Amino acid sequence: MAKFAKVIIDQDAKALDKVFEYIVPQEMSIEVGMRVYVPFGKRVLQGFVVGLSDSCDYDESKLKAIISMIEDFSAIKKEMLELMKFMAKKNHLKLASILRLFIPAEMREGKVKELFETIYLLNEENVEKLQKNAKKQQEIVEYLKIHNSRASSNEISQYGYGAIKALCDKGILQKEKREIKRTPFVLSIDAKKVKLNYGQENAIKTIKEDKTYLLHGVTGSGKTEVYMHLIERALSEGKNAIMLVPEISLTPQIMSNFKARFGNNVALLHSGLSAGERFDEWKRIFSGQARIAIGARSAIFAPIENLGMIIIDEEHEQSYISESNPRFDTHDIAEFRARFNHCPLVLGSATPSIESYEKAKQGIYQLIELATRANGKELPKIQIIDMMNEIRTGNSGIFSNQLLADLANVINNKKQAMIFINRRGYSSFMRCRDCGYIAKCMDCDVSLVYHREDNRLKCHYCGKQYKVLTKCPKCGSENIKNGAVGTEQVVAKLKEYFPDVKILRMDNDTTSTKNAHQKILSEFKNTLPCILVGTQMIAKGHDFENVVLVGIVDADQSLYHADYRSTERTFQLITQVSGRAGRSENEGKVVLQTYSPRHYVYKFASNYDFKGFFRKEENIRQTAQFPPFTRILRVLFVDHDENYVRELLKICYTELEGLKEKYGDDIIYLDAMKSPIKRIQDKYRYQIMMRFKLAKADMIEEDVFNIVDKNAKTSVFFEVNPQNLS
Repeated sequence: MAKFAKVIIDQDAKALDKVFEYIVPQEMSIEVGMRVYVPFGKRVLQGFVVGLSDSCDYDESKLKAIISMIEDFSAIKKEMLELMKFMAKKNHLKLASILRLFIPAEMREGKVKELFETIYLLNEENVEKLQKNAKKQQEIVEYLKIHNSRASSNEISQYGYGAIKALCDKGILQKEKREIKRTPFVLSIDAKKVKLNYGQENAIKTIKEDKTYLLHGVTGSGKTEVYMHLIERALSEGKNAIMLVPEISLTPQIMSNFKARFGNNVALLHSGLSAGERFDEWKRIFSGQARIAIGARSAIFAPIENLGMIIIDEEHEQSYISESNPRFDTHDIAEFRARFNHCPLVLGSATPSIESYEKAKQGIYQLIELATRANGKELPKIQIIDMMNEIRTGNSGIFSNQLLADLANVINNKKQAMIFINRRGYSSFMRCRDCGYIAKCMDCDVSLVYHREDNRLKCHYCGKQYKVLTKCPKCGSENIKNGAVGTEQVVAKLKEYFPDVKILRMDNDTTSTKNAHQKILSEFKNTLPCILVGTQMIAKGHDFENVVLVGIVDADQSLYHADYRSTERTFQLITQVSGRAGRSENEGKVVLQTYSPRHYVYKFASNYDFKGFFRKEENIRQTAQFPPFTRILRVLFVDHDENYVRELLKICYTELEGLKEKYGDDIIYLDAMKSPIKRIQDKYRYQIMMRFKLAKADMIEEDVFNIVDKNAKTSVFFEVNPQNLS
């Protein structure tokens, strides 16, 4: 038996980011992957056992012993320990912060455990011991006889604890514990038998080797059915699967379809579950009771063994990139797990990312195309409305005359419409018309958003709320103007036009409570006529047969961000939200409102011309030297003390400038600056931005990590090709 354990302390501190050695007491059966309590200085801390050996690297007399095991099983499986090493090298993350990703947070904090209930069983052989005058005891026995000789403590508690105890003492009742599974609510639907078309059958036959496939299928082409057949095949081979979706709002529909097909083999993992549900679903996967893990980004860390298939749906979505600590790209994790398990990885999308499509073009990924809708119907026609023309003809409102006319037609025909505006709240800011003052958060360098329903100004970064401006705090003027339109205002205006129609709203504000996504989508599905207004959470994945119209209120919103991906994201959003219309026998239509109708992105999007858009975007990126032809590295420094962050930035930047001499033209760009949002949650943010050629990218990155690590004592985050430069 091993005498020494290598332990990573469960503390997110730079000084503790290494392996410590402890003695394994003889009476303990410690295994790699277990969580343990260990002495550390004067404290007792949690740790993860990542190795065992018969010898130690230090003076044995100075080593302390493990105090106890937290669980009697290895919570971290061997594959995940290998994944930890990969992520530490690839993403330059602390070991403890990676290990925390692998188990439910509440389990780590000791706030959740198995839930049990007491079951009472009737022992018929001892019923003759029952006294005739014991009325309550007799009632319990009669109840059990009617209910298959068993009942929970809750069911018979009404008869009194004394009567229950007396029956147990006489041996008439026997007690046993039963674990209660806290199962997430899933809408029950019937499993549909779908006849596959040639494209779907070809995709399923093609996807069989342990490599990465890019499944490029237009909206409504039946990608979900392909996913289910691939997983069905993996299960028939005795293997398991992970299926990822980008938004929690997509999990109810996906989960219902998968539950109907695969029953209790499916487990759900995402942040919208309660602590108990998340723990129980994790444990079902861990124990092998569930063989398919479905969920958002975090589900890629599901403790599932013997993987036969990994699928990332809507692979282009930026939500697959973690923008909070620890930072990682889900694609990287999926590729590692697919290699480790020698199984296929499928990336599916109607609008693949430029990076993924470039890899497919180079042969790194195998491209499979589904060029037509599964039902054979045409994609909905996209009509572009020039909002400058609307203003010139006297319409200065939110909606074009065309969109209002089409909405009226939908309502008259008792159908459904979706209205997309990727901004929540009533208006994006409140500004004084006289002096230009804009209400900003005291802790974040961002404008406050007006929410009319709550009559509050809210910060969308830290969540703080403020009173609404009635007069300017700077100049005293009462001439206050609201900024750009949000979902709340769109709903308010629609109610003025269509007062008798059910109008639902789906954004972060209306979906913050448990099962809110499910309730809104279920109500929308069952209401005719109906209009659903929402942010990007309505733009993808949803399949409603009565949606015949999609209105895009402000298509330009994502177009003019100071980000090299802005046109790509605009194309993706338009294509995805347009795909919600006309998915059954009903013909669909899209009304796209813009102030820049001649922009090339609208030309390609209105024709669903992904390949044309890709060629244009590829040429621009190659000429301007942006990813996927180069790599961007952002080093973000964050601290409450602005002077300290600024000084640290200067020190690191001065040393990093020395890399220009070492690497020459391989470093295309290097600069230090304030972050576009200088302060969030009262922490100051400064950054170093670098762009370099791919040939020596890994070497440059390694040098940057070493230079920053040597100097930094504050929170520093490294982001490769960041999704959000703010």
